[in-house]
Amino acid sequence: MKMLDKEIEKKIFEAQRNEITEYSIYKKLAQSIKEPKTKEILNHISDDEFRHYNFWRKYTDKDIKPSSLRVLKYFLISKIFGITFGIKLMESGEEKAQVAYKKISKSIPEAESIIEDEDGHENQLIDLIDEERLRYVGSMVLGLNDALVELTGVLAGFTLALQETRLVAVAGLITGVAGSFSMAASEYLSTKSELSSKNPFKAAIYTCLTYLFTVSFLILPYLLIGDIYSCLGLSILNAIIVIFLFTFYISIAKDLSFKKRFLEMTMISLGIAFLTFTIGFFIRMFLKIEV
Repeated sequence: MKMLDKEIEKKIFEAQRNEITEYSIYKKLAQSIKEPKTKEILNHISDDEFRHYNFWRKYTDKDIKPSSLRVLKYFLISKIFGITFGIKLMESGEEKAQVAYKKISKSIPEAESIIEDEDGHENQLIDLIDEERLRYVGSMVLGLNDALVELTGVLAGFTLALQETRLVAVAGLITGVAGSFSMAASEYLSTKSELSSKNPFKAAIYTCLTYLFTVSFLILPYLLIGDIYSCLGLSILNAIIVIFLFTFYISIAKDLSFKKRFLEMTMISLGIAFLTFTIGFFIRMFLKIEV
């Protein structure tokens, strides 16, 4: 290695490992898919990463192995949650690397070209893949939002009115299943009338499955715990967890604001739950229902 500051030397080694690791991730993903356009773009980006690796190798004169744990991590994330999400999640961490590259460029001006390449990656990734699951995000959001708003309210109302965990679970499940079929039918007709490229049947399935998953997760505490109000609290907590996870996924995959969407969905769901709980309380008092 040329005579460089010790801190710069360390950053160059880190940059070299980062580049060979990302090269391995892109190459592994490219080998695992069949879609020609996506494969070509992934191979192109992996070639860029390998070129960057060789650039840094000129200064280290050493071969560095990729981080096998990181390669496995992002490969599995991409296969489970979608390649767009996996890659954008990985690329979102490149800001730290670019800061390091800028420090290195003060000693090695040629490093500026690496920064330009890294900046260009994000634009390539935006149009990288036409993934089916991302084309139907609107359908999933519809199922999720409706299930959260409806079921948190329904469970809150049933909790106070029925006072029995099993009864609330059964009533909530019946309401949820009926609601999922209703939303699926509405999404099918809506998508069909739009004459879009989306398949109406697939749109309905995505809406229905997202709705049913959310319903099941919200009802779960009523099947496991005996205390009715603890169930309600855990159900609301589950709603917040679902909102957090789904909002995080969408914010990464679609480059949207996480904080705004998370707060909006949380406030709506909790607001409906509180309102319905209050209505249930007054109905129970007015009708003098004792269960």
